Amino acid sequence: MATSTTFSVEVLTPEGEVFSGDVLQLSTRTVIGEIGVLANHVPVLAALKPNLLRLKVSDSETKVYAQSHGMMQIFANHAQLLLEEAVPPSELDASAIEAEQAEAQAKLDGPEIGDAARKLAQRDLERTSAFLALARGE
Repeated sequence: MATSTTFSVEVLTPEGEVFSGDVLQLSTRTVIGEIGVLANHVPVLAALKPNLLRLKVSDSETKVYAQSHGMMQIFANHAQLLLEEAVPPSELDASAIEAEQAEAQAKLDGPEIGDAARKLAQRDLERTSAFLALARGE
């Protein structure tokens, strides 16, 4: 029996489906580091960090998204990514992201805030830093 060279991928956000189809390779960043996924990968359940998500659809086409925090599950030659956001880098607005980043930093630098609010502001700062780098092509 021949092994498949592609596998199915779903990228979902609260707004709906961002991508669904077969790919040759998926590359992203988990909380413990970079991961590249090919067909017939072992099962994985991982928390994702803001980064560039790359989906190699064919030898000549790669779809890319700025991904926010989320989760990824790989099982039975299928990957499902549940993300807070997934945006093509070309649609990122650097000035809007800079404003969000300044707001997150102000929350962290402000008067004492609770643990939950601090963690949320740190997550926002992490996301805006990653998205800003992608918007600037870094």
